[in-house]
Amino acid sequence: MSPSYAPPGQLWLLPQSQQEGLDLDHRQVIAVVERAYRALREGGSNNPVKTIIDDPGHHSLSYSMVARDGGSGTVCFKAVYEFDPRRTRDGYRFHSFVFLVDDTTGEPIALMDVVKLGPLRSSATTALFAREACPDARSALVVGTGVQGQAALPMLLAALPELERLQVFGTYPDGLRAVRDSVDGREVEIVGDLRTAAGAADIVIGAAGLSATEEVRRDWMKPGSVAVLLGYGVHADVCHGADYRIATDTAQMHATCDDLRGADGTPPSVDAQLPDVLLGRAPARRHPDDVVFAYNSGMAVTDAALGRYIADLARAAGRGEKVNFW
Repeated sequence: MSPSYAPPGQLWLLPQSQQEGLDLDHRQVIAVVERAYRALREGGSNNPVKTIIDDPGHHSLSYSMVARDGGSGTVCFKAVYEFDPRRTRDGYRFHSFVFLVDDTTGEPIALMDVVKLGPLRSSATTALFAREACPDARSALVVGTGVQGQAALPMLLAALPELERLQVFGTYPDGLRAVRDSVDGREVEIVGDLRTAAGAADIVIGAAGLSATEEVRRDWMKPGSVAVLLGYGVHADVCHGADYRIATDTAQMHATCDDLRGADGTPPSVDAQLPDVLLGRAPARRHPDDVVFAYNSGMAVTDAALGRYIADLARAAGRGEKVNFW
């Protein structure tokens, strides 16, 4: 029987401050996210395409998502609002939350701040792309030093512990230090020459924000490498010039990939989707020398699964606050 998260008429609130310090294991996070992707094909899960409002003047960016994770029996409603997304007015604001419901009992689970949950599930997805497309990788380059960039390497090492060379490219000293300090006992090299670093990397992760000033190009990448794009920092010509393309979900990619559309406005073709790759129904590449492009578009089904995992950890630790709501 599913646990009771709050008495009838009350709602359990989990702000980020109540999630800090939870005993999150990166390998377990990857396993939770992988199960959520597999469940999309194995039954019981659903993940409609997100609804997006992107102001033409880049004043704000808003989107909402809903999904059901069949594995955990959790429904997730997610809302995100970004003010000044291109950081052009020195007024950036970010607000996001998920509302989780136990779909086996109909009872609410929690209203959670997801400022950290989002990067966790995105970095776990990136790690899955890298593991499948480049399992023998020895070097990785992260482009971007924000929240997504800082989450990338710890998760990547959990999936590929044999990685030997870790690099980061960015323009903000504080962010560079944060990425460098994100992995204990491992050296992270701060690089200044993006072209040279990209040409030597087996894995390139585009995790920069909209203000990125330099991007990795297709002709910089070596045969057999993979570029995973979850923000910015990887140019569109990597997508169009790749030998093989993977997406978390083709429909979701087409809804969110305006920057990758061709000159005629058509979205790029997709050779495989991550759930099928994880289940062995599609390859992660055709040939060893293929340059693979992977498009990591966040899916609420992973927010549902990972949100439930974090909520259970927080409940066991006695975290959060219950308020009268209904």
